[in-house]
Amino acid sequence: MPTPPSGRLIEPARIRTARLDLLPLRVEHADDMAVVLADPALHTFIGGAPDDAVALRARYLRMLAGSPEPGVSWCNWVVRLGREAHAPLTGTVQATVVPGASGPVAEIAWVVGTAWQGRGIAKEAARGLVEWLAGQDVRTVIAHIRPDHAASAAVAAAAGLTATDEVHDGELRWRSAAPAR
Repeated sequence: MPTPPSGRLIEPARIRTARLDLLPLRVEHADDMAVVLADPALHTFIGGAPDDAVALRARYLRMLAGSPEPGVSWCNWVVRLGREAHAPLTGTVQATVVPGASGPVAEIAWVVGTAWQGRGIAKEAARGLVEWLAGQDVRTVIAHIRPDHAASAAVAAAAGLTATDEVHDGELRWRSAAPAR
């Protein structure tokens, strides 16, 4: 598949699951997401500190500008619980998609706000994302998870990923080969 001049192979589209709407990221989501992601405990495993709305808007602008690397797609969504426009945003999912020898490879990540954890939202969102990526001909999905982060390991397993022996920057690589379409 030739790389378009923009270098973007895949554009995020709305993904619907049983309870969730995964909406392509927009700068306008920053105000709500700053509240959802405000708990410093969310940074225990990823480091850093929560961004305020201004910093988050700036980050979203950079993310929406796309990767500077040709052929790399940055796909980002906010997770909304329910279909109604006023339903709450609860977190994010993302995929960085790169060309691979056997087809596109996606590295995925997710985060759900503290107030929304323990409800299966991350599992459902990650499963929806992996299924959508398979529909975009992504052949391999990867996630990097700290070995002591049991909740993220459960999300990865629910999304069909399996832990490997590979460790990168202290994180265990989880992998799934998408079924052929």
